[in-house]
Amino acid sequence: MDAEELAVRWRERLEAWAIPDEILARASADPWTHSPERFGTRTDRALAEPDDGPTTTRLTEALPDQGTLLDVGCGAGASSLPLAGRLGHLYAVDSSAAMLDGLTLRADKLGVPVTTIHGRWPDVADEAPVADVAIAAHVVYNVPDLAGFLRALDAHTRGRVVLELTHRHPTSWMTPLWQHFHGIDRPVRPVAEDCVALAAALGFAVRVEEREAPLERFSSLEELAASACRRACLDPSRADEVAETAVALGMWPLPRDRWVTVWWD
Repeated sequence: MDAEELAVRWRERLEAWAIPDEILARASADPWTHSPERFGTRTDRALAEPDDGPTTTRLTEALPDQGTLLDVGCGAGASSLPLAGRLGHLYAVDSSAAMLDGLTLRADKLGVPVTTIHGRWPDVADEAPVADVAIAAHVVYNVPDLAGFLRALDAHTRGRVVLELTHRHPTSWMTPLWQHFHGIDRPVRPVAEDCVALAAALGFAVRVEEREAPLERFSSLEELAASACRRACLDPSRADEVAETAVALGMWPLPRDRWVTVWWD
């Protein structure tokens, strides 16, 4: 299968994750948004407890001392700011201004020069320079046009491109709850192998490493229930019911994800 066919399949499989309109209409909050506070907590933990996993390793070995790093879908900087000692300049791209504010605050404290670019990649790619290394961590499942995304990332990198993603769609853990509360079976794909296949078909010499996620998805059953209410378009007042259901369905404690690192030079 060629790159065009794989790109179409990726888009179609992502579109299958759309929430039915009649359920979305009952949502009290956008089920697809991310919490800047949660991302900030993750970044603070990454700074306090540096991770030596394959993503950090592949970034560190490719980044020249005082080199430039392009972080696309940067969040609060969990993937890039732990490299503060090697960074000459960080170019941070995100569609959330609040995420960029959180990253800038932490970069300033670390003494890392940073330029933020507000918008979606590759729509804002022309605002970014060519960097020594690029990272896009936990972003691709939000990208319908993955071929265009990867091509632009490679074009703005003179050295190594690194991707990090969960093996399965990041909301796959909620499948039993969708079936219980809405009678809906959620999709299975796309998965990491689909991203790898497309990158390879685009001509990139991809290499892949996989491991157990270093972090639990949730620190408590209450946190899981609150997240599930928002993502499944349930009223927050049903959190206790969701928690009891998760336990009854054998969902707690939630198994850790598998994280996949994809990279090429």
